[in-house]
Amino acid sequence: MKIILLGAGQVGTSVAENLVSESNDITLVDTDADQLQTMRDRLDLRTVCGNAASPSVLREAGAEDADLLIAVTQSDQTNLCACRIARTLFNLPTRIARLRSSDFVDHPELLSIDNFAVDFSICPEQIVTDYIRRLIAFPEALQVLDFADGVLSLIGVRAYEGGPLVGHPLKALRYHMPNVEVRIAAIYRQGEPIIPEGDTFIQPGDEVFCLAASVHIRQVMRELARIDRPIRRIMIAGGGNIGLRLARSIERDYEVKILESEKRRAEAIANDLSRTLVLRGDATDENLLENENIDEMDMFVALTNDEEDNIMSASLAKRMGARRTLALINRKSYVDLVQGGHIDIAISPAQTSIGSLLAHVRRGDVVAVHSLRRGAAEALEIIAHGDEKNSKVVGRAIENIRLPRGATIGAIVREVGGTEDKPGRPTVVMPHHDTVIEPEDHLIVFCTTKKLVRQVEKLFQVDFSFF
Repeated sequence: MKIILLGAGQVGTSVAENLVSESNDITLVDTDADQLQTMRDRLDLRTVCGNAASPSVLREAGAEDADLLIAVTQSDQTNLCACRIARTLFNLPTRIARLRSSDFVDHPELLSIDNFAVDFSICPEQIVTDYIRRLIAFPEALQVLDFADGVLSLIGVRAYEGGPLVGHPLKALRYHMPNVEVRIAAIYRQGEPIIPEGDTFIQPGDEVFCLAASVHIRQVMRELARIDRPIRRIMIAGGGNIGLRLARSIERDYEVKILESEKRRAEAIANDLSRTLVLRGDATDENLLENENIDEMDMFVALTNDEEDNIMSASLAKRMGARRTLALINRKSYVDLVQGGHIDIAISPAQTSIGSLLAHVRRGDVVAVHSLRRGAAEALEIIAHGDEKNSKVVGRAIENIRLPRGATIGAIVREVGGTEDKPGRPTVVMPHHDTVIEPEDHLIVFCTTKKLVRQVEKLFQVDFSFF
């Protein structure tokens, strides 16, 4: 696929890394020549230096025969103008824009083909906010991801010594939870993937990914993770875009304090929030944390724009008694370095939000893509189309589907009881070796490494006879 990527910031860099690794033809556009040189040295891509909303720059980038435009610069206006120009002058087929302001999202008519011509819009800040909210609801989890409009959940937890299932084979799970359908999608031990089978034993420290109906996810977690008491008190460091969004979304359900060092910003968010206590100060100030009873906080969330400050403040909060800490960290190498120590969960904003973009790039009918383990693995929700004649999946039992080793079909969401006039009820099916895939099934496919994604996509593509 020929893709033009506008913006070489954190999101753009992460998108480029993912798409280049999948053998796409990428042209990266940015005004920072030094950053473009760095990207050329690291990745196999072409670069163009210039204004992303300039027709001549888009033409130089190859807009006349490109398949996809992804506009993820820091400016909403630049992204919107680029999409409009790409549609009007070059008839570029698909256009995706990053929009940070809710003003545009709240007025979808502005994105229509007659206006800014945006096919899909994403807001990384809102995606990260929603992700953190799920982690607050499940404080024992490393990752919590939804599929099929929330019907199914994938949760990553770290197994602990003394857990009910630890030290037992996976096949014992059915005896521990006889009335719950659950599937262990993958296990990572000391960073290396292990293909889960019935005789596989879970060891303390294993990173375990489980699939289950969302209503059963807490019961599943009790088998693997040490269940903490519910979160009640939360302190947020940083009143920026994500910090404000998070406080606004949780202040009715939790006791929230937010620390902001800049006076004008602190005053602005205090006027915006109704129940949150806004404090002006530095989150790395030990005296301030002590005065605000950091040792009584169930969760400390570091969301400033400075990742070093986030690491320092979260580590300090943990040392001073905060029960659980989370830090926003841009550099993937830092995430791997700090998570699991004083910082319980480290989040890379770009890796967290990239799934929304990848779902529009994947071949086949991919509904959702979630990046796992800081981008090392992926979980895809793919709709199976066609029939036995034109599909390599539909009408076949799981054991007869030629999945690459390291890729597993973890779950199926299937409509049951529907008619031509009325859709059925979505039902979670945990497949076995003889489960037959039906047309329009939503399959959750777990890939232990990103290298497998292209093979999985090809497997789900239907022959031309389907059309």
